[in-house]
Formats: sequence, C-alpha cells, structure tokens
Amino acid sequence: MAVRIEQVDLPGIGVRHDVLTGSGRRVSVLTQRSGERTLAVFDVDDPDSCRDPITLTDDEAEALAELLGASVMLGQLAALRDHAAGLYTEQIAVTAGSPFAGRRLGDTRARTRTGASIVALLRDGGVLPSPGPEAPLRAGDLLVAVGTREGLDTLTRLIADGAR
Repeated sequence: MAVRIEQVDLPGIGVRHDVLTGSGRRVSVLTQRSGERTLAVFDVDDPDSCRDPITLTDDEAEALAELLGASVMLGQLAALRDHAAGLYTEQIAVTAGSPFAGRRLGDTRARTRTGASIVALLRDGGVLPSPGPEAPLRAGDLLVAVGTREGLDTLTRLIADGAR
C-alpha cells in the first residue's frame, strides 16, 4: 500500500507535509522558516480544522522520528522472523564488564566475527536504528541483533567477554 504525502508551501511561513492515512485522517508536520516544527492532526469532518497542535523542539522531533523509525523497523524484523526459518532477533545487553563498554560498535567486528547484524541500539528509552561503526557503546545499552541461533549465541559471548 502506497502512503500518500502532500507538500504545501506556505509563503512567508514554511512548508507543511501531510500524511493521509487509510482511515482518512490527516497528520501534518509544519516546518516553519525559523526551524520550529509543529505536529498537527486534523478533524476528519473538517480538514481545515486542526486539533491540539504540538510544537516540538529539535530534540523532541528527533526522538519522535527515532521512535517511529525504530518501531517500524522492529515490526518488520518480527515479520521477517516469522517468514524466515532459522533467522532470529535478540536483544543483547552491554554490561559494565563487557570489553566493548566505552568503545565503538565497529570495534566488535560483530558481523565479520559472528555473521549476526546489529540493527539497533537501545539506550535510556531511546532507539538508534541502524547504528554505524562509530556508535559508542555504553554499559546498560541493549543491542538488537538479527542472525542465526549460532551467530546470536556467538555475538552474546563476544559482547559479554570478548570471546568468540
């Protein structure tokens, strides 16, 4: 199903992007020339009437984007797991005793060493989808990984104590 997005230029104000949902709802993001962003949901019966617009700071907009992106990605991973025999997803904790706590994700060489892929990093209630090799790892992080059972077991040992 294609998602319909409309862009409306608002001279002197900024740009509004509207997502039209399958149920007929309109959800908009207004990006003002100042950089301020406002999230708005419009009344189904009156598409010109906005209910409870919410102005977002840069940090709030980034957190919302990450949350939406991560929830979609994790849902896709769950669906993939259901359709791909022998492919699993798992959350792996980075403990204070891990040799990789305080280092970069790339230092693990996880995919090369285990065949499993780290597809997200969960930290302090936030999500970093598709973390790059430069992403710092901290004690308390959860790594979301995809791979075979053997690959994930090896990755868990690698993150825990550096062993393959």
